[in-house]
Amino acid sequence: MKRLVLAEKEFILRPWREDDISSLVLYANNYNISRNLRDAFPYPYTLSDAVKWIDMVHQNRTDLIMAIEVNGEAVGGIGIHGMKDVYRYNAELGYWLAEIHWGKGIVTRSVRRLVTYAFDHYRWQRIFAMVFEHNEASMRVLEKNGFRKEAIHRKAVIKEGIWLDEHLYALLKDDWERFVRDNSGKKA
Repeated sequence: MKRLVLAEKEFILRPWREDDISSLVLYANNYNISRNLRDAFPYPYTLSDAVKWIDMVHQNRTDLIMAIEVNGEAVGGIGIHGMKDVYRYNAELGYWLAEIHWGKGIVTRSVRRLVTYAFDHYRWQRIFAMVFEHNEASMRVLEKNGFRKEAIHRKAVIKEGIWLDEHLYALLKDDWERFVRDNSGKKA
């Protein structure tokens, strides 16, 4: 992956580094984060999990996977993962942030920055995200960035032995361009 860095006043989106392992363990090892993500993001989150993550990211040459850095420390992650075959112009967005930084608009602005970059530099025409039914904050992040709820997949997910609805949000490149034009100058 290119040495891409997307900077804002309060945070930076940048590639993951080996020296992020300790902060990754520190911030990812949080039940309140894990409960909103797929089981591939474990809880507890161990040193071994962090090492595997960094290795996987460094081997990935196709997706856009970034650390969210605040005050010189990796405190979250955001990525856009391309689909294949007939879905090759689609990509899935995912993100997480250390709980101590929730409610500051960091994820909303991170999504905005990464989606802008993705639509400008990749062939993707549609970016989508899947959100568990109880994660209303994530739904608001997407809605603030012009994503539209396309579907609710009823009882499509099982997390901790509980069946959950999964909300599908999507954003088309054409809609994004219109959204940016209509919202230029507005605070995220």
